Amino acid sequence: MKTAELVLVRPQANEYDPYYERYISLVPGADIVTALQTQLDQTIALLSAVSEEKAGYRYAPGKWSVKEVLGHVTDTERIFAYRALRIARNDRTPIEGFEQDGYVQYGPFSRYRLQDLVQEFGYVRDASLSLFQKLNQEDWGRRGIANNAEISVRALAFVMAGHELHHRKVLKEKYGIG
Repeated sequence: MKTAELVLVRPQANEYDPYYERYISLVPGADIVTALQTQLDQTIALLSAVSEEKAGYRYAPGKWSVKEVLGHVTDTERIFAYRALRIARNDRTPIEGFEQDGYVQYGPFSRYRLQDLVQEFGYVRDASLSLFQKLNQEDWGRRGIANNAEISVRALAFVMAGHELHHRKVLKEKYGIG
């Protein structure tokens, strides 16, 4: 018996909280696994060219440093992947939200070289890719509750990609990177 080929499609608006449209709209196409892989290569190339001196730069008082932005993206990816795993495995337990500012405030990002943080992002993205590459059609469409709103696994993958694209754009526009 031949296994049905996986068909990846963009999430529909009823698969996520409207807030996440700001991220999902940034992701081109429907092949989210390829998009996530392409982003990994682009982000590593972009941040590998940043000096350690520039890595501590904040474009305004109270704003995150380049290291903190990357740490935030990495931590958030971990959380989105955890949510996707739980929902894909049909865990119906509602998943709580998280306070991003606290994660950055208490994160160890300033203690590490930027290149170490870039490498960590790569490891986390590789783990996310491994998870998504193993999902079947039913898994992608499965829905659960995260941060008090219904969301599909498919939408979580797109939010993950869009969140990274959003912050890469901020790094370019506000920090002069790239």
